Amino acid sequence: MKKWAVAAAAVLLLLSGCSSKETVKQTEKKEKAIEKVVEKVEEKKENPYSFPLTGIGSEEKTDGRAVAAMINNDPKARPQSGLHKADIVYELLAEGDVTRFMAVFQSEKPDNIGPVRSSRAYYIELAKGLDAFYIAHGYSEEARKMLDSNYVDNINGMVYDGTLFKRSSTRKAPHNSYITYENVLKGAAEKKYSMETSPPSFTFMSEEDSKKVTGSDAKSVAISYSRNAFSNASYEYDESLGKYKRFSGGEQTVDLDTNEPILLDNIFIIETLHQVVDEVGHKKIDLNSGGKGYLLQKGKVNEVEWANKKGRIVPVKNGEEVPFVQGKTWVNVVPTSPGLQKSVSFNGE
Repeated sequence: MKKWAVAAAAVLLLLSGCSSKETVKQTEKKEKAIEKVVEKVEEKKENPYSFPLTGIGSEEKTDGRAVAAMINNDPKARPQSGLHKADIVYELLAEGDVTRFMAVFQSEKPDNIGPVRSSRAYYIELAKGLDAFYIAHGYSEEARKMLDSNYVDNINGMVYDGTLFKRSSTRKAPHNSYITYENVLKGAAEKKYSMETSPPSFTFMSEEDSKKVTGSDAKSVAISYSRNAFSNASYEYDESLGKYKRFSGGEQTVDLDTNEPILLDNIFIIETLHQVVDEVGHKKIDLNSGGKGYLLQKGKVNEVEWANKKGRIVPVKNGEEVPFVQGKTWVNVVPTSPGLQKSVSFNGE
């Protein structure tokens, strides 16, 4: 063979070798890329995202800050708007014998929220524990000082009445202030608050474990806040839904705009010290010391304790946090005088 032919053959072999090596490298890169995708899929299967305040799984991770809104519970304010989409609702006494709600939204966003009512220090503490964006219309003097000091990120109808907050013509003040979720976000943007970080998560049991909940039968429960029936709350367990329906003053609680009922998976009732601190009837409510409680799930009730863990009110037993059933929760706070046994009654049938 001639020298040029030998040289040409050598070059072809060299190029072929290089091409083969490049092909191997590309194949290895593709295989590694595929391995990473598979690892992510498997990781997602093992650690699926779930909403921090309901424990309900979601196909996509949806971070977002919680919004805590004060909602009026005067009979003239019923039915309310937005409660059916709250992950957690806290119900405590304001002045007199009427309770007020703090509804916390994160996994679902209602179109309309209200009637929005004024803030109190103990509600602000609850919002702080969830790092929630706090919405209220009005305040006690103590609450005003906390809000003015930016103790929690907030907007208030006293500043934004007629702009972010709108008045309904079908109701009279102070039972007619509303805010849309769109305006909640506008308010956060105006004050340059971040809405990206999710709240700390509660502990939830698996769906399989929720089918094994034990305890005493509690098909219905009544909570007395006053001699006036309109102030009292009750819940009835619906076997077909596996959830509790809520009633205020004997009437089922539904959403004003959609007529959807309030359906709940956990009813957490706690007692704590209440003190009246002025002639108006403003209260100081102890949300730190812990105490007795009842936890209702799947038609069953168990006696538990409650504890404040970094601002979150949680059920505990033998020092361990008791998991919630995945879903929505309502927390009723009653005074230690007269206490749980006199304020709460159950029906097992």
